[in-house]
Amino acid sequence: MLIKIIFDYILALILLFFLVGLIVLLTIITSFDTKSFGIFTQNRVGKNAKVFKIYKLKTMIDGSSSSITTNKHSITRFGRVLRKYKLDELPQLFNILKGDMSFVGPRPDVSGYADNLKGDDCIILSIKPGITGPAQIKYRNEQQILSEVENPKKYNDEVLWPDKVKINKDYVINWSFKKDLEYIYRTLIKKEN
Repeated sequence: MLIKIIFDYILALILLFFLVGLIVLLTIITSFDTKSFGIFTQNRVGKNAKVFKIYKLKTMIDGSSSSITTNKHSITRFGRVLRKYKLDELPQLFNILKGDMSFVGPRPDVSGYADNLKGDDCIILSIKPGITGPAQIKYRNEQQILSEVENPKKYNDEVLWPDKVKINKDYVINWSFKKDLEYIYRTLIKKEN
């Protein structure tokens, strides 16, 4: 997977060269919008179950928890725009440069999920988590799905999470650089199939 590592670093450097000004501007706007520093950090489980800090643009008012059951009313109006266009993920380019993440891979989860994988499912932790991937593409409207069910956490734990594990296992087992490029393309044009 050397080509994946080289691709990640080169693309992250190129994108940061062009987008660092936008990231700074959005950080300033989100700082005013949320009345707190505009970068959100959270511990996530990465490769080999190592915990790292993920960077995102803040989309919620301080005091709101970023969880499965997040109340959509705690997300600011500007935050909704950032989430819709995935602009809140831009600071993760720094996670890639730090070596914590890749452009494509299983999405890094909070403790209690990926770090509790058993048996063959642990293969998911053999690679770096990604900004996008097949599971993220399939469930790009995850917040909407969860907002429409009676018990979001139960639905996530019993339906979404097991399906994501299956999808991510298949991604790791059948990895190819060509598929990574396809996932990036499908993410950018918002194509699900």
